[in-house]
Amino acid sequence: MEEASSELGGIDSLVYCAGVGILRPLAELDAADWRRTFDTNVVGAALVTKAALPHLTASNGTVAYLSSISASFTDPWPGLGAYVVSKAALDKLIEAWRAEHGSVGFTRVVVGNCVGGEGASATSLTAEWDQDLAARFYPAWMAKGYVNSDFLDVDEIVRVIANLLENRAGTSIPSITITARSIAASS
Repeated sequence: MEEASSELGGIDSLVYCAGVGILRPLAELDAADWRRTFDTNVVGAALVTKAALPHLTASNGTVAYLSSISASFTDPWPGLGAYVVSKAALDKLIEAWRAEHGSVGFTRVVVGNCVGGEGASATSLTAEWDQDLAARFYPAWMAKGYVNSDFLDVDEIVRVIANLLENRAGTSIPSITITARSIAASS
């Protein structure tokens, strides 16, 4: 963090968008699955924030953490229990940072269904999924309305986060939710 601050002339914003989403029923998860999920989705966010905190405090900076509708607005998704629980823990971590460091803007960015972009923008969240298992859970996700044909364009997420990071001290945006607009429903 010190090297980044030196090279960039300070740190006034941080975006934490790492995420591990193991697809497996809860009864089949082992301790290593839970550790991997929490180490990435929660502990990583805490440690990166801690490292950046002196710089963010000095600049009255902003931190954006990507969370998920599955942790905030829907019932838990079958097969993604560890992911959902870890993102719910991330949501509370963000609130705890905000409670202890009010001069920094901590924002939870709740993201709806997005398949990512291409190249460097592509998501790897589903890269390790067993496709037969995904096919088993997909109908339940569809039936509950968790997944439909409306997906966010990754460029829209980037645009919203860029706008968020332009805000400075004096502005608090505790949470933003970004979901795809249902074009079919509005036609």
